[in-house]
Amino acid sequence: MKVLGIESSCDETAAAVVCDSPNTEGCILSNVINSQIQLHAKYGGVVPEFAARSHAKVIDNVINEALLRANCSLDDVDVIAATASPGLIGGLLVGTVCAKTISALTNKPYMAINHLEGHLLTCRLCYNVDFPFLALLTSGGHFFFIEVLGIGEYKILGKTLDDAAGECFDKVAKMLGFEYPGGVAIQKHAQFGSQNRFQFPIPLQRRPGCDVSFSGLKTAVKNLISSMDNLSYQDKCDIAASFQKTVVRFIIKQLGKALRMSSHHPKTLVVTGGVAANSELRDALSSLSAQQNLNFCAPPLSLCTDNAAMIAWVAIEHLSSGSRLLKSRMSFNSL
Repeated sequence: MKVLGIESSCDETAAAVVCDSPNTEGCILSNVINSQIQLHAKYGGVVPEFAARSHAKVIDNVINEALLRANCSLDDVDVIAATASPGLIGGLLVGTVCAKTISALTNKPYMAINHLEGHLLTCRLCYNVDFPFLALLTSGGHFFFIEVLGIGEYKILGKTLDDAAGECFDKVAKMLGFEYPGGVAIQKHAQFGSQNRFQFPIPLQRRPGCDVSFSGLKTAVKNLISSMDNLSYQDKCDIAASFQKTVVRFIIKQLGKALRMSSHHPKTLVVTGGVAANSELRDALSSLSAQQNLNFCAPPLSLCTDNAAMIAWVAIEHLSSGSRLLKSRMSFNSL
């Protein structure tokens, strides 16, 4: 079985062809991503209208390139899958309308896929992780601690009360005058700074549960920058390093609570989403996993950010599990 996946929920226009090969390393036949980083860089964040226009302009070429690299045509594809939610409405419309049109013209089934489920199941695409597992899903727009019990079975243990970690990275990078995307920039410049120079507050110290909040931390950085005159490059690097350290410490602290809250005894800790590319966070999660006698799984960097291979894979997972989701819309209320 081959699935054509389409992803257009934010600022990447992506298409991929994935098959249900038992060899997980060989099931991604193609994975094409057209990034809009240069388009949005001067604004320091994604402009939804510009993103939608760019998706509409390039999506045909991206899909054709994915089919070409997979050495197949639409006749060889069994299912068309596209991200239907959540995301920027303009971009989602471009991808879903395109997928539905292909489905109608080729008489191939269409599956509407939840973007977050794509991130959650990426570890099974790469490494065939067994259920149940505990996932940290952290990206530019989302933050969750989730018990993944099976296909379509998700229990949210904690989530952000305001900003996502990725958004916080982007905003702090913009305050410091660093390039976009902010997560990459913070990590890049933090390596030249002292992570102990500035002490930022750890949020939600006395709150029970494992929810997170990043808005106060963002404000603390803003206040520090406002209090300093003529920031040098070293000052900026020190702020970036201290901020990154605080974010990682906070996530690890709340993740420890999430592990204690879990009632299904997961054997694997998974990190996924765009912020999962941060090496400091990966190292800290790997250490925590070793302390807790857990397996640790992080997708390859190429599959951390938004991509269409994960969307196609969700379709395969549901079809393989016997789900009958070959409808114009898919109900996914867990996330």
